[in-house]
Amino acid sequence: MVDYLADNRFPVERAAIVGTNLTLVETVLGRMTTGRAALVGAGTGAWFGLFIGLLFGIFTAGNWLAVILVGLVIGAIWGAVFGAVTHAMTGGQRDFTSASSLRAGQYAVTVDADLADQARQLLGRMHLTPTGATAR
Repeated sequence: MVDYLADNRFPVERAAIVGTNLTLVETVLGRMTTGRAALVGAGTGAWFGLFIGLLFGIFTAGNWLAVILVGLVIGAIWGAVFGAVTHAMTGGQRDFTSASSLRAGQYAVTVDADLADQARQLLGRMHLTPTGATAR
């Protein structure tokens, strides 16, 4: 609907898509093992170590590349250790990874009150009947 309004040069920046009846959905992505936790921790630690290495590398007069690499390696090692230890300390209570998202049961499109008639006319050409059309 909003795409149709935009195609017909309706000022969609004055419209809103409202989702109701929200549900939290947690999609399971896979099993979390201590080894996988260490690998994820190593990746996170490597990024942090790279950042710290770059920060120190800016102020290094000598071999700045070595400073960056040392920061990356130390960060990866500490990240792996921290990831493995924290996962082991959970005692198997959450041995999976997941991604959370919100999903709406239904959607409504609202427009500013001064544009409601224009939106109704455009949507009427689309052969849709706006249900419970209200202006905001």
